[in-house]
Amino acid sequence: MIMLKLLMILKLMLLVMIILIIMLLLLLMMILLLVLMMMQTTTTKTTMMIMMMMMMVMMVMMMMMMMMQTTTTQTTTTMMMMMMMMMVMMMMMMMMMMMMMMMMMMMMMMMMMMMMMMMMMMMMTTTMMMMMMMMMMMMMMMMMMMMMMMMMMMMMMMMMVMMMIDDENDNS
Repeated sequence: MIMLKLLMILKLMLLVMIILIIMLLLLLMMILLLVLMMMQTTTTKTTMMIMMMMMMVMMVMMMMMMMMQTTTTQTTTTMMMMMMMMMVMMMMMMMMMMMMMMMMMMMMMMMMMMMMMMMMMMMMTTTMMMMMMMMMMMMMMMMMMMMMMMMMMMMMMMMMVMMMIDDENDNS
């Protein structure tokens, strides 16, 4: 019995370690992205490359999680989580194309959320399923809000550009 408990704890610890390592990797990638941006040598290709790398990391994470999990319920929930993450990543990719700097903050937030999700998964029980759902809902809401904000920003930018063009026309 005690041995079993110990094993469980070990498993959890291992899982946490894996997650932490992966998070670190992602962070490194982000820093790399930022540096690239600072140098202003970013082409869509390079950003895409880095994003793809991130996706790969996520995939690896998924695999790890799958391996770690034992019970069926947990596996399904993990699957769901991973799906969510993939979606988020995809969204990030899309947005990346739209605007760079704003995106960084987005990413950071997403990462935080993911971390939270992971922490939740550590303590997963069926009773916590509801809480998970709530979390997901919240996340969705947050994402929606962010999307809205992005849209607003884009609109503003468009307006600005338009105004600038107008000004130039007036001057000539």
